[in-house]
Amino acid sequence: MTDAATVLVTGATGYIGGRLVPELIAAGYRVRVLARHPERISSREWSDDVEVVAGDATSRPDLRRALDGVDVAYYLIHALGSGPGFAERDRDTARGFAVVAREVGVSRLVYLGGLHPDAERLSPHLESRREVGEILLDSGVPTVVLRAAVILGSGSASFEMMRYLTERLPAMVAPRWINNRIQPIAVRDVLRYLVGAASIPSEVSRGFDIGGPDVLTYREMMQRYAAVAGLRPRVIRAVPVLTPGLASLWVGLVTPVPPAIARPLVGSLVHEVVAREDDIKEYVPDPPEGLIGFDQAVDLALARIQDLDVRTSWVSASTPGAPSDPLPDDPDWAGGSLLVDDRSVVVDTTRESLWTVIEGIGGAHGWYSWRLGWVARGALDRLFGGPGLRRGRRHPHRLAPGDALDWWRVEKVEPGEMLRLRAEMRLPGLAWLELSVEGEPGGRPTFRQRAVFLPRGLPGQLYWWAISPFHGIVFGGMQRNIARAAQEHGMEQGY
Repeated sequence: MTDAATVLVTGATGYIGGRLVPELIAAGYRVRVLARHPERISSREWSDDVEVVAGDATSRPDLRRALDGVDVAYYLIHALGSGPGFAERDRDTARGFAVVAREVGVSRLVYLGGLHPDAERLSPHLESRREVGEILLDSGVPTVVLRAAVILGSGSASFEMMRYLTERLPAMVAPRWINNRIQPIAVRDVLRYLVGAASIPSEVSRGFDIGGPDVLTYREMMQRYAAVAGLRPRVIRAVPVLTPGLASLWVGLVTPVPPAIARPLVGSLVHEVVAREDDIKEYVPDPPEGLIGFDQAVDLALARIQDLDVRTSWVSASTPGAPSDPLPDDPDWAGGSLLVDDRSVVVDTTRESLWTVIEGIGGAHGWYSWRLGWVARGALDRLFGGPGLRRGRRHPHRLAPGDALDWWRVEKVEPGEMLRLRAEMRLPGLAWLELSVEGEPGGRPTFRQRAVFLPRGLPGQLYWWAISPFHGIVFGGMQRNIARAAQEHGMEQGY
């Protein structure tokens, strides 16, 4: 495979895909990405260096457009935590991808799956990952399946789950399988193997176990994390009564990872996941300095977090089951009427100060409104499997399309003018929040705030009218407090 080869990356807005693309570009490949939401690609620093094909991996016509002329295709699609039927969706999508890849003459498929033991009944999540790997290997296209356990890197769901559990709980009870052995691997080594897989000889079609140099129990991983992070040793007691379901609820209460995602991750930890072979080194040799160990991987991840340089995160992907519909322009769209709370106020400050406050909303800055109400609504959302308010934001001051923002997803950003958020909370309908800076340049800006709701049937209508008495408290308070914060910011800047 030459450096001029064309590669397709699916899942390019996800945790691994978003980091793999720039590595492939740096290695000299021509990179194409398949994206359901191309606008999310535009905010990436590598967006001008790739070809973007708008489409869905479940659509064979879209796949043919994306795979035509491709030498190597990376399959990085998983229906992680997407609810009942996720295995069937994974299976159908992988089969369609395999068929089209063979039809258009792709030379190599590469898939990142999960490390798993043989001769055991696997968790549904690991079984689905194993099955997808087998589907691709049986495609008739030479395939490399890389099997990894816990991936260590800033923003990884597995890493963030371990980080928050260790930092927030100086003492804890944990399932007995916390003593199972795991072979974690640094995300940098995963990316190195993925890039190297593109040039593996075409006669090689098989799976490879990949892992870092350390084999640890989950208990040891938490204690090692605590030592690297400068925390006291944790008190951990294993008990036999915590099932994966109960443990995932516990994880959901303590960490930002919602139960829908925590459940498959926790379910996979019931197995010992240690590499049985290291044959990959025959084709992708270790670097001279060797593989990255656990302590170094944690140190690198924490440095990224501290420097606000987390390039991708598990929240890069939409919350399972969350809507992705854009805000409709037609008020009678989809046979229903949009319900709108629309407020405007002139603010005694500059456009720049008002925009600074708008773009900084959420996360540690909060929502400039009835805090108890937001916290209670966030807790209720978590209870029903939504993201709640714990996802925070990727960067404290900047937002880009596709970013997670607490229980919202950034749908559109027009710098200095408008921020549109789409709700990913559990609702009987679709909801958006739009914050805009209006008015003539040089004059006092107008802050416009629109909350838009498209109800689903009678439950949606009842929901809107049930909360409408609180709109003055929630939306009115938000408008007043954002305007006040913008005025204060302007005075601090000397405007």
